[in-house]
Amino acid sequence: MNMQREQALHVFEALASAVRLDAYRLLVEAGQAGMVAGDLASQLDVAPSRLSFHLKLLTEVGLTTVETEGRYLRYRAHLPQMRELIAYLTERCCAGQPELCAEVLPIPAACKDC
Repeated sequence: MNMQREQALHVFEALASAVRLDAYRLLVEAGQAGMVAGDLASQLDVAPSRLSFHLKLLTEVGLTTVETEGRYLRYRAHLPQMRELIAYLTERCCAGQPELCAEVLPIPAACKDC
């Protein structure tokens, strides 16, 4: 599925908050293990109730997934959504020949298997 302009706008709006951007980056760093909401709140020094609003928005736009583990919620970065956003942004890169833009669009070594 190709991302559409409206969907891309929603994703950018979700990331246009320091708390949400920092939370998403922590989740990307955590990889498939993800993080429980309380640990995220502690690392970000944000009240859990405040963070829950931000995590809900990240999940609504597809940037994160959430799974219940007993009384905890474990969040994970949903990397396919971020790849869709990158694909949307670079769709017409180098006059429609994205293979020519390989140096412009490096994939970090840590994400070769993402």
